Amino acid sequence: MNSSDRMNTSVAHPARRYNYWLGGKDHFAADRESGDLLAKAFPTARIAALENRDFLRRSVKFLAESGIRQFLDIGTGLPVPDNTHEVAQRVAPESRVLYVDNDPIVMAHSRALTVGTPAGRTGYVEADLRSPEAILGHPELRAVLDLRRPVGLLLVAVLHFIHDDEQAVTVVRQLLDALAPGSYLVASNLTLDYAPPEQVAKHQELLASGRTDARARDRPEFARFFAGLDLIEPGVVSVSDWRPARDDRPTARDVAIYGAVGRKP
Repeated sequence: MNSSDRMNTSVAHPARRYNYWLGGKDHFAADRESGDLLAKAFPTARIAALENRDFLRRSVKFLAESGIRQFLDIGTGLPVPDNTHEVAQRVAPESRVLYVDNDPIVMAHSRALTVGTPAGRTGYVEADLRSPEAILGHPELRAVLDLRRPVGLLLVAVLHFIHDDEQAVTVVRQLLDALAPGSYLVASNLTLDYAPPEQVAKHQELLASGRTDARARDRPEFARFFAGLDLIEPGVVSVSDWRPARDDRPTARDVAIYGAVGRKP
C-alpha cells in the first residue's frame, strides 16, 4: 500500500477495517465496504477480529507478569479499549510502550495511545513494518525503549500484510536480532488450514483481485517466524486457544488465525 492510498480515505486500510470489525468509530465508507465484503465471504471475520484482540490482551498480560517492562507494538491500529499500554501498565505501571503504524490517521489519534501512567512511558512512530531499519533507528524508539533490556515485540495481525514469505521472515529476524536476550515475540497470522475448499478458493480469488490484502499462512509457514525462539506453551495454536480465559470460545475453524509467543534465549 503506497502513501497516497494511505492518505486517501476512499481506499480501505487494514487498521480502519479492523477498527470497524471491533466496533470502533474511526473508519470510513471504503473500510466498511471492504469489511462487509470480507465478512460476506468469511462470515466469522468479526469473531476472528475480536478473538485476535483478546489474544493481544492475554499475551501482553502474560509478558508483563513475566517481568517484561518494554513493548514494541508494530501494526498498532486505531485506539480501542485495552490498548497495549493499558494492559501492561495495569500489571506494572512503569511499563514503556512504543507504538508503530503506517496509517497517518492512526497518527492523528496517537495522543490516545500515548497517555499512560506517570511511572511509565509511551510513544508513537509512523513507520512501516517492511522497513525495520527505519523503526529501529527512529529517535523516538531510543527515547522510549532501552534495547539493551528485554522487549516484548508485538506483531499481531500484521505479518499477513507482507505477502512474500522470505521478506516477512527477514523482517522478523531483523527486529529480533536488535533485541536483547529474554525478549519475546508475540505474533498472529490469518490461516486457511481449517477452511473448506470453497473458502480457500474464495480467499485466493479476493487476494488475486486485490479485494483482500491478507496473506494466509499454514502452520509450518507461521511457525518459521519463531525459529530459534523458545515457544511458550501451548505453542502455535488458534489465537482463541492460547491460554484462554473462558471455555465458551469459538473454534479454530471459526477464528482462522494462528497465534504464538516465543522467548529469545
